[in-house]
Amino acid sequence: MARTKEFDPDAALQAALELFWQRGYEATSMADLVERLGIARASVYATFGSKHELYLRALERYCEQSDSVLLEKLSQPGPALPAVRALVRHHGAMGERESRLGCFVTNAAVEVAPHDPAASRRVAASFDRLETLLTAALVRAAAQGELSAGREPRALARMLVVLLQGIRVVGRTADGAPRARDAAEQALALLD
Repeated sequence: MARTKEFDPDAALQAALELFWQRGYEATSMADLVERLGIARASVYATFGSKHELYLRALERYCEQSDSVLLEKLSQPGPALPAVRALVRHHGAMGERESRLGCFVTNAAVEVAPHDPAASRRVAASFDRLETLLTAALVRAAAQGELSAGREPRALARMLVVLLQGIRVVGRTADGAPRARDAAEQALALLD
């Protein structure tokens, strides 16, 4: 007879996501995970595989969560440009938790992706999804006359992806908040 799990794998994955997001991949040990998840090391391995596999699943979970929020915000009926502007302003005015933690995808891009092909693919896919969502919103904005004629929605979306990721990196520094706000406002001027 198979044993039933004595823990909720979904809750454990969310707890691992939070820990990796707070500490990063390298600074999170398997002992840290066992303690945070409140389950035995053997159960972690049996359910999630290695620390690396758990990290990748946590990164995927984060992407799913953030993608659904972005999709909701950027695909509302009506004018599209206000939603794009709100997203840029949100990134430029990060709260304390956001500036302390940054974006899990951006953190993965900086810490893990340069030497981990699996993480690199997931980060690139996340950037692609954000670019696609922004492009769709900007195409709608152009069709509705919200963007100046001659503006290229895909190029603008690509610029915004790079800017938003840069804001997340700079925003984590001690004096990054004013830089992030100023960069966001300058980007918004490009949408006029």
